[in-house]
Amino acid sequence: MNVAQLVGKTLAELGVGHCFGVVGSGNFTITNTLIEHGVPYTPARHEGGAATMADAFARASGQVALLSVHQGCGLTNAATGIGEAAKSRTPMIVLAAEAAPSAVYSNFAMDQDGFAASVYAIPERVHSAASAVADTVRAYKRAVNDRRTVVLNLPLNVQAQEVTDEQAAETVGFSPAQPIRPARASVAALAELIEKAERPVFVAGRGGRGARDEILALARHTGALVATSAVAKGLFNEDDFNLGISGGFSSPLAAELITGADLIVSFGCALNMWTMRHGHLIGAATTVVQVDLEDQALGANRPIDLGVVGDSAQCALDTLQELQRRGFEKRTGYRSAAVAARIDSSIHWNQVDFEDLSDGQRIDPRTVTKALDGLLPQERIVSVDSGNFMGYPSQFLSVPDEFGFCFTQAFQSIGLGLYTAIGAALAQPGRMPVLGTGDGGFHMAIAELDTAVRLGLPLVCIVYNDAAYSAEVHHFGSDDPEADMSSVQFPDTDFAAIGRGFGADGITVRTLADLDAVQAWLDSNPSRPLVIDAKIASDSGSWWLAEAFKGH
Repeated sequence: MNVAQLVGKTLAELGVGHCFGVVGSGNFTITNTLIEHGVPYTPARHEGGAATMADAFARASGQVALLSVHQGCGLTNAATGIGEAAKSRTPMIVLAAEAAPSAVYSNFAMDQDGFAASVYAIPERVHSAASAVADTVRAYKRAVNDRRTVVLNLPLNVQAQEVTDEQAAETVGFSPAQPIRPARASVAALAELIEKAERPVFVAGRGGRGARDEILALARHTGALVATSAVAKGLFNEDDFNLGISGGFSSPLAAELITGADLIVSFGCALNMWTMRHGHLIGAATTVVQVDLEDQALGANRPIDLGVVGDSAQCALDTLQELQRRGFEKRTGYRSAAVAARIDSSIHWNQVDFEDLSDGQRIDPRTVTKALDGLLPQERIVSVDSGNFMGYPSQFLSVPDEFGFCFTQAFQSIGLGLYTAIGAALAQPGRMPVLGTGDGGFHMAIAELDTAVRLGLPLVCIVYNDAAYSAEVHHFGSDDPEADMSSVQFPDTDFAAIGRGFGADGITVRTLADLDAVQAWLDSNPSRPLVIDAKIASDSGSWWLAEAFKGH
């Protein structure tokens, strides 16, 4: 056994969920070792695609995912995907082969530590045969306990070192971190604020995804409405007082009720410009509380009245117990019959009236998305690319729970959607994968349609096609009507034909009648993707992105 094989064996014993990558000479051995030890491996067409597949798999499965890349250029090809994962604090390990330190003139030589740090990932390294197991466990521990994306560098000269029988038999030990309990004083302060509040709203983010039951118990006892950031969409589906997404994707009623709160408590939510609409969702007299695992996150995006360091579930549980100890009885609060009736009738975007812009040649993006929401199976996992269109699948496509929505938007890169959909699909094989993407992003990612075809995924690719980078068209065009838009507008593309060329099915949609082909595809028990080339009417610029551009 050599070090590369020992590292692969160790990772398999630690229980990693899936590996994605592109194999070259530097990562051939470790990748094959992972496969030999039962770790599923998906070969992608490009390292950038593989990186985001791994990110999405980790988010949608709750397991650590691996990315395997060649030294140098293999790592740089994955840069955007690694950066997205790192900004999102995705527990993921990048197995990066590395030129030997002595190979200073190698074509592949580069500062891989500096590269990892530049995209906010954590650089680690396997140093020798003697330390290989400890180095690998350390990287895994940082990924899991610190919720970080780790680049584990594997120098070629170290990979080739022979391992002794004693080193090969070394026991793999790992203990997950215990939940951080908030200080008693912080819990008491939060309880006091809740006691005084008449219209509380609890907003859960990525850090609150594992605290649904505890947050709901506290909300139901204290009369609080519940909402989520975009990445936690679906978390509170079971609750009658669920407002859905807080932020740019909020329905008009959700925005009204959040703005009307006198207390907002965020559980594992960054309270950034998206979730709070640059602060416009916070009333002038609203008290704001932020609960997070890290002190440096508290108040990082906007002023808060109370910061609580601690695990979201533990904080909600302790706060409820503190209120009960004080004799605080269950109350109606914001959960009134009148509010319940309004939520039931108009909280969802599918319940909001709009002027249909369809003209027979181009279909309103709201119309086509609303129709597809009714056609596609409810057991689905929705992935969304970035761009002017992104609100339509986020707003109009329902999901069964928080594991039914995968939103790789921390880096705000166009082109990650298809990769996201593939990784999420493999993490949730019992659900139909659905992708919402723009024509620009789908062009960027199109090579990985081959991967979806090879995997036999019944992946629905909704391409919102207006032949442009529309965010730029509408943003810069609205600022200067005389501006030359030729740099962000393109000839129309027949994505249905391109999809068929890859071995997928493809249809063009200009009217609702064209969606009959989707039902026929669903009835066929599909085992390959469907590319829906939706020729969409212009919405004159999505208002949620207009807010963002103003904020920048």
